[in-house]
Amino acid sequence: MALQTPFFGKREPEAFGVRNNLAQAQALAPRPQPLPTPPVAEPVDIPVDTVAVQPPAKATGSTLTVGPNIKLKGVEITDCDTLVVEGTVEATMDSRLMQITAAGAFKGSADIDIAEIHGAFDGELTVRDKLVIYATGRVTGKVRYGKLVIEEGGQLSGEIAFGTAKTVPVKAPLQSIAA
Repeated sequence: MALQTPFFGKREPEAFGVRNNLAQAQALAPRPQPLPTPPVAEPVDIPVDTVAVQPPAKATGSTLTVGPNIKLKGVEITDCDTLVVEGTVEATMDSRLMQITAAGAFKGSADIDIAEIHGAFDGELTVRDKLVIYATGRVTGKVRYGKLVIEEGGQLSGEIAFGTAKTVPVKAPLQSIAA
């Protein structure tokens, strides 16, 4: 028979001591401290060209967003406060705010308070307050506006008129002048 080490042998005292030493070392180790927060810089007023960096008007109320790669055709859009066009829309609408992104396109007629055009508009556009055409924007067709801002590179072509009142000239009655 060969001599074998007993199955149930006595533990080595060093192994037990190493385990206790590790636990003690971890308990005594310094805890990492959180990093101090850097000071916040105060805002600085720098005069800039307001047309180039003016943020889009805030969307409030009911909003319709036509996402990228979406085509909305042959509709009448009503009771919509804000229309955001990222895809393609062929419609008739009356709204408060219309935003056409650089990839967006609108074809049809629209009566809007404020229009911000980064993409393409083709049709009849009446903007009661302010029409902003950005550098990537193209507006073609019959356009009436209250105020107009065109960023360098923006395109506007077609029948363009200032003022949004659709007035019909009134014929004055003939008067006879007695001498």
